[in-house]
Amino acid sequence: MGDVLLQDLWFHRVEGVVIQSVVADGELVVVRARASAERAACPGCGTASGRVHSRYVRRLADTAVVARPVVIELQVRRFRCRDRACRQATFAEQVDGLTFRHGRRSSGLQTVLQRVAVMLAGRAGARLAESLTVRASRSTLLRLIRRLPEPEVHTPRVLGVDEFALRKGHNYGTILVDIDTRRLVDLLPDRATATVAAWLTNHPGVEVICRDRSTAYAEAGRLGAPDAIHVADRWHIWKNLVEAVEKTVIQHRALLCDPENTAPVRAAEPMEPEPAPRSPDEPRQSGRLSDRIREQHAAVRALLNEALGLRPIARQLGLARNTVRRLANAATADELLVGRWAGRPSILDPYKPYLHQRWAEGCTVARRLFEELGERGHPGGESVVKKYVQRLREAFPHDDPPRKAPSVRNVTSWITRRPDRLDDDQAQQLKQILARCPALDRTAEHIRAFAELMNDRRGRDLSQWIEHVQADDLPALHGFVNGLGQDLDAVVAGLSLPYSSGAVEGHNNKIKMLKRQMFGRANFDLLRKRVLLAA
Repeated sequence: MGDVLLQDLWFHRVEGVVIQSVVADGELVVVRARASAERAACPGCGTASGRVHSRYVRRLADTAVVARPVVIELQVRRFRCRDRACRQATFAEQVDGLTFRHGRRSSGLQTVLQRVAVMLAGRAGARLAESLTVRASRSTLLRLIRRLPEPEVHTPRVLGVDEFALRKGHNYGTILVDIDTRRLVDLLPDRATATVAAWLTNHPGVEVICRDRSTAYAEAGRLGAPDAIHVADRWHIWKNLVEAVEKTVIQHRALLCDPENTAPVRAAEPMEPEPAPRSPDEPRQSGRLSDRIREQHAAVRALLNEALGLRPIARQLGLARNTVRRLANAATADELLVGRWAGRPSILDPYKPYLHQRWAEGCTVARRLFEELGERGHPGGESVVKKYVQRLREAFPHDDPPRKAPSVRNVTSWITRRPDRLDDDQAQQLKQILARCPALDRTAEHIRAFAELMNDRRGRDLSQWIEHVQADDLPALHGFVNGLGQDLDAVVAGLSLPYSSGAVEGHNNKIKMLKRQMFGRANFDLLRKRVLLAA
């Protein structure tokens, strides 16, 4: 029963192998076995042979058992080829599912490492292999990727074409995606017209090409797939339109600020913000210490009314007996708050006139006031200034400061965003800006019309929208329209057909992640193979 269990444990998918023994040698598990097939096929000519030339033992690393590495010592035979015309006189037998030529690992362990290499590449894959009790360096894992067969490249009906960065700002390649299935098709080493056109020529059958508005990809599509329909990606079209809107907003930047905010600041009226000083005979009405004394006095008087003595009251409240006696002898808490804390001089007193002057001028930021006092020799800390500024703020509140004018980016975003995604304040500010600037108001109308045209897939109405824009005095939009005219058929198709190359962006992010895992040790061919296998 034990032999059957061991046989099923290690070689449940392998035929022609018999286990002889399993020995635990320290931290190593050694499995001794032998090949039992009667015949083997010659790898050169395929002729089966049963003539044994010799025998030898192969040591194969296998997947670990309970965190203990496993080595299979397999006795195999070398056969003589029966075909006299075969150039290979002898050959070693291979066990399907267990061995492969020149391999020092079992087929199962080799498959595991290949998958680890494809998913995690060098360093991360080596760390995972170490946790699996397998010795494999990062260079070994990269070699495993190189030895894998080339992945099969199929020809999609709808092809998405876009660029990706091999080295951002320097080298760029081309990514090809099947838009129907959203699966990666292939990677090209550059974004040259000849490279993309050659790929399309070698893979006939592409009916629709989704691309950005690059002239290189447009020319490549016309050369490599002349019958294909070109579809300009809607995201890129809208991005170009947003850039035109931003140029228009920059031209009218002076009108973004509220006219009320540009009015000259009137001189502040003379004021005396210093709160009236308290008399030493006046009890302190606020503060952490005075609040605590009032609470303690109320608690002591309540317990006295219950006929408790001073000692029980002190134990119950956790106070000293003399403190309880002083609280009990005072008829009111105000008697304890007179003269002790009122009227004490402050380290800030010599600088209060300057604070009052700056407050009247409109400077209400405690941090800035503290820095100015420091330049004038104030030895105190910032907390003292903050507390006094808070008293001034409560006694003499200022009007709300003028609102900062929106930036060019904010206004551009408000114009090109869906109206229901603006909050009330943003919508109000945009309404005021459009009322002050007729050019931006007309621009916003054109943007809303184009957004409706794009969302409703009404590419047939694009020419009418272009006429309305050309009839208006908006130079930035005129430049956008002229750009559309250079690739008008693709733009109309992009605004009419449901195809879009949005799936390319997800694969682009995946390529960035896989490229980072390579740590600069991989060339383009290795990166391409790994990306296609991981897809």
